Amino acid sequence: MTIKIRCILAVTFAVLFFLPVSIRAVQPLTLEESISIALKSSLVIHIAKEGARGAEARKREAMTGFLPRLSTSYSYTRLNEEPSFYFPGSGNMMTGTINNYNWVIEARQPLFAGGGILANYQASKIAEDAALIEETAKSQDVVQDVKITYYNILRMQRLRDTSRQAIGMLAAHRDVAQNFYQVGLIPKNDLLQAEVELANGKQALVRAQNAVELAKARLNTVLKRELLLPVEVVDVLDYKPLNQSFQDCLEIARQHRPELKISALKAEQAGYVVRAAQSEFFPSVNFVGQYARFGDTPSVSGTEYKNMESWQVMALASWNFWEWGKTKFRVDAGRAMENQAIDQTKELNDQIALEIKNAYLLLQEAESQIAVSQKVIDQAEENFRISEARYKERVARSTEVLDAQTLLTRAKSEYANALADYNISYARLQRAMGVINR
Repeated sequence: MTIKIRCILAVTFAVLFFLPVSIRAVQPLTLEESISIALKSSLVIHIAKEGARGAEARKREAMTGFLPRLSTSYSYTRLNEEPSFYFPGSGNMMTGTINNYNWVIEARQPLFAGGGILANYQASKIAEDAALIEETAKSQDVVQDVKITYYNILRMQRLRDTSRQAIGMLAAHRDVAQNFYQVGLIPKNDLLQAEVELANGKQALVRAQNAVELAKARLNTVLKRELLLPVEVVDVLDYKPLNQSFQDCLEIARQHRPELKISALKAEQAGYVVRAAQSEFFPSVNFVGQYARFGDTPSVSGTEYKNMESWQVMALASWNFWEWGKTKFRVDAGRAMENQAIDQTKELNDQIALEIKNAYLLLQEAESQIAVSQKVIDQAEENFRISEARYKERVARSTEVLDAQTLLTRAKSEYANALADYNISYARLQRAMGVINR
């Protein structure tokens, strides 16, 4: 008996293991899990991360401007004849060699650059900060996209379920009409009308099922998974009243909206770009140290005319004091960019305020529709119950039952749409405020 049970269990395990994925139980995805998957696999976020890495590298590059620069050079010069000096009465006296090899190592430390090095570093640091905030903004875009897609799946599933319920009611009504027709209580036209409505309901169910599959494919696309991978989601469509006023939402956006922070940083960065351009009005001062070796062979071992090595240190000041207005024009261009950035920040404030207002009004509209739809469903259910009972008592016509069923299906569909619209509008409002990740 024990061996038989073991064999049955082994066969059952093998059958379950080799079942196609499509008919195995699919573990439902929660909204949080979907968001986590999307954040890990999003190419948009990966692009933003690479942008942040590039900005960090440019900041480090700018920081090297404070440090000394080391360079080396090696050269070979061959003269057409050995250098000499003519002494009257003594003839030519050799002063050098025809082959000359030079090796020089130089260290150059900036001492003063008119503030340009510091301004470049500060501009690069601000660019890094902006890139990191840009990564946050892209993450919020992904979260919003996941939420909207997720809620749309739930919307379509509820509409599909409503279509199934409608088919059940239409089928029951068709059966009653068929019984009435068979005993001669109604004309054939009433039966045909019930069958047509049932066929239309079945077609509506096909469309609803296709809409569910399309919404699931959209979620797979957002999560960067295989398009046809089975998807099940947890129904989280609910109504949570918003306890914040429009002014509250606007103030939250001013504090947390990443795009506003990025815009302000770009305006500040443009100011440092102007300062970097203005630094060219001033001279630059560098401390320079050189070590050199000379020789008439590649080993630079010296010659009988010149020592093998030498060194020197010096302070070097240089100033391009006339370039036909080049520096001034560069400063003017930088100031124009700074003014642009400031104006763009102001314009962005207005756009975000309008975006929040739109999302807030849509949220209120959906909230109102939810309350109305709940009452309409109660009334439509009672209307359908009464119409169906009257039809069975032969005091109402078939069209009254079909009309009542249509009203009930429409009311349930409107409630599902209102609930989904409310959650989507709330997600959009959170994104507009910059707090969708919270």
